[in-house]
Amino acid sequence: MQYDVIAVGGSFAGLSAAMYAARGRRNVLVIDAGEPRNRFAEHSHGFFGQDGRSPSAILDEARRQVLAYPSAKVIAGRADHASAAAGGFEVRLDNGEAVEAKRLILATGVRDILPDVPGLAGLWGRKVLHCPYCHGYEVAGGPLGVLATGPMSMHQAELISDWGKVTFFGNSLFEPDAEQMRALERRRVKFEPAKVTGLEEDGSATVVVGLEGGRNVRVKAVFTAPSNEIASPLADQLGCAFNEGPLGRAIVVDDKQQTSIPGVFAAGDVARMMHNIAFAVSGGAMAGVAAHQSLVFG
Repeated sequence: MQYDVIAVGGSFAGLSAAMYAARGRRNVLVIDAGEPRNRFAEHSHGFFGQDGRSPSAILDEARRQVLAYPSAKVIAGRADHASAAAGGFEVRLDNGEAVEAKRLILATGVRDILPDVPGLAGLWGRKVLHCPYCHGYEVAGGPLGVLATGPMSMHQAELISDWGKVTFFGNSLFEPDAEQMRALERRRVKFEPAKVTGLEEDGSATVVVGLEGGRNVRVKAVFTAPSNEIASPLADQLGCAFNEGPLGRAIVVDDKQQTSIPGVFAAGDVARMMHNIAFAVSGGAMAGVAAHQSLVFG
């Protein structure tokens, strides 16, 4: 069977795209590897109408609603190869199965490359956070930390000072110049240049940031901006164009989520530099609508 649309990625962008394609009465297949980027977070915030729910609960309900459309199908699996085929595209799964579609939507997401600090990975999504709009309100008011990963961390430290008193940990990776120090002082951010030796949870409300030399700083949460990589090789295999951002690549798309390859659309974190659920759902909706309309109008 050749599907009208295949969405590779069964998280927020992929399911949103699939719903709109199914509402266009098209046969749509979602390939879901089951590894959404925010699986480490206990709660999701800032997504209209779903604030405070767990990401898995939101996805479970979204999947149920998509599958209520008889032309929609979701399969578990990892797509490891995509190529042009007669009348569209072929996608091969890691179990050897091949599926075809007239249109392809890449919603594969990105993978975070966490700083190499002992204890950090175990706190990721709970006490080590990325987006203040997603998680800042819940830790606001107490002392907060920002762990430098590069020059972009300067912006993060200034921004997050709106949620609490910030200690900016340079971690021997970043040293502000005189102008940057003045900017930090204006935002009442304390700069700590020492290397961070580890992070440890001290009860439910405190993270102990260990510093070289034996000193410790206690904060409610640590924010950091890890670099990321696209979690799937499909866009490269298809020849899609990319933009290079300060934290990683993103697939180039137009205002209808169309990539540089006709018939291939992309949505979610893979197709933009700023990431959250609301943006992913919006991009997925546009990709689903645009894929459907391209089938109608060519």
